Amino acid sequence: MDLTQIYDILEKAHHRYNQPAFIENDPICIPHNYSKLQDIEIAGFFAATLAWGQRKVIIRKCRELLALMDNAPYEFILNFQEQDLKPFLNFKHRTFNADDTLYFLHFLQFWYKNHKSLEEAFTQNFYPDETSIEKALIDFEQLFFSLPFALARTRKHVSTPMRKSTCKRLCMFLRWMVRKDDRGVDFGLWRKIKPSQLVCPCDVHTERSARRLGLITRKQTDWLTALELTENLRQFCPTDPVKYDFALFGLSQSDSDFFYEIPSE
Repeated sequence: MDLTQIYDILEKAHHRYNQPAFIENDPICIPHNYSKLQDIEIAGFFAATLAWGQRKVIIRKCRELLALMDNAPYEFILNFQEQDLKPFLNFKHRTFNADDTLYFLHFLQFWYKNHKSLEEAFTQNFYPDETSIEKALIDFEQLFFSLPFALARTRKHVSTPMRKSTCKRLCMFLRWMVRKDDRGVDFGLWRKIKPSQLVCPCDVHTERSARRLGLITRKQTDWLTALELTENLRQFCPTDPVKYDFALFGLSQSDSDFFYEIPSE
């Protein structure tokens, strides 16, 4: 299959799946419940963090968590006292438990009491000429666990390229915050990271489609795999390669008439 054929498949799938109808059954519906910058950031950060497993369960658990914040996450984060955290002791999603939740809440309170936006947590040492968000992710993970009471067990919930992770959930969160087009799915609220610097979230669905299209050849699934996928997507849209995240995910979920030209394995 040549590049023209792959481009045609990706563009058709992009136009089909990058639509507001995509929002309702995806974790991105959680931050779409809010209009204030900080509410969107906090809801999006938790939604991305909890985004593993069945999407219906992810959405239900996100709503449960935000309900504990009276569905006003920014106000809650700024003002909670220790006694306000008791309801969170019963919160759990898979391996994300109450201890993890409490640390996330304390970090966010520390951050928002000193900064206007979570964007700054990713971009304090991030420069316009960076080729990707790799440095932003490394710096954020180190910052996130810089509080003296950081928990070792919580580290598995905030990935970093330093541990060779694909950083799927953080890449997805940054996609939500940075990308902006006329489709109304992503928010495009942040300006210090460019869409061209994003790395494609490499989950099992996206990876499956990408391998069928020959966009991933690396045998392992790690940070270098995510970079390989993104670099190949840049051939089709250098300024916004991650726009095809929608397409690849959708292709994996559908019967996929788009794959009519791909030989069966």
